[in-house]
Amino acid sequence: MTPSEFGSPMAWPRLLVAEWTRTRETLHMWLQIAGKLRLACAPMTNHWWQVTFYVTPRGLTTSAIPYGAGVFDIEFDFIEHELVLRTSNGGKHNIALRSMPVAEFYSRLMSGLSDLGISVKIQNHPNETEVAISFPEDFEHCTYDAGAVNLFWRQLIPAHRSLLEFRSHFSGKVSPVHFFWGSLDLACTRFSGRGAPAHPGGAPHCGDWVMVEGYSHELSSCGFWPGGGEEGAFYSYAYPEPKGYADTIVAPKGAAYSRENGQFLLPYEEVRKSREPDRTLASFLHSTYEAAADCGRWDRASLETDPRRWESGQHY
Repeated sequence: MTPSEFGSPMAWPRLLVAEWTRTRETLHMWLQIAGKLRLACAPMTNHWWQVTFYVTPRGLTTSAIPYGAGVFDIEFDFIEHELVLRTSNGGKHNIALRSMPVAEFYSRLMSGLSDLGISVKIQNHPNETEVAISFPEDFEHCTYDAGAVNLFWRQLIPAHRSLLEFRSHFSGKVSPVHFFWGSLDLACTRFSGRGAPAHPGGAPHCGDWVMVEGYSHELSSCGFWPGGGEEGAFYSYAYPEPKGYADTIVAPKGAAYSRENGQFLLPYEEVRKSREPDRTLASFLHSTYEAAADCGRWDRASLETDPRRWESGQHY
């Protein structure tokens, strides 16, 4: 992407789901391996916020992971297409991202960590997937289309930017804008401040207790899932879902409630093709949150804020 493309329609690239399914499935497994390393080392944070990835100017990162007296991180660089391992004592190890079986990626990553003096044991099979092949035995997922992965990351950038702006309107408890490797989605979650009934669970190859922790409090969550619809989809849901929520009319016109999925969905292409993509997505994020908050009788006056409240003040 050149500097002239900032703010242009190129900022919302087109990527058909069908064009990179095998690559997406392989990348999903690679992200699960790296994510489980963070899970094994990072102290517990509510709703599993300690296990996620974050969007960077080059791809996705774990951020700093505690280990011994120092830290290390893992970054998927989707420009140079390499996995970069870094330690706080100056160590660095790179692994080229190319088509290879999950088993080979797993071996290379664990070997790279060992070379840096890091030894971590993880549960060696994926979660929240219908098929859960052990990582050391997975030779089925082996495709990496660098161009498609770069486009996927470029989809995440404007989605991340929009979610950050949306997040700024809330002063109550709200998650970071982060990427979950289990469900493979970029998400931001707002909370009412009240508890929620125990989640029934049911995610494939994932203990019900994981979902109980994730949904321990009443929430409205939104984000971007690259595997939905023709080009991916934006979503928004409430837990527990309040009465009348599913029947609420939300914006824009292309958004609709999916009873099959239990959430509002907005196809990515509806945003990409609109004259003002950022505004189109913002209308979806705000209107679906308002549906959850109003139907659930949240104390909106104490939870919401104006992110531009200091703009007229003195800059520093």
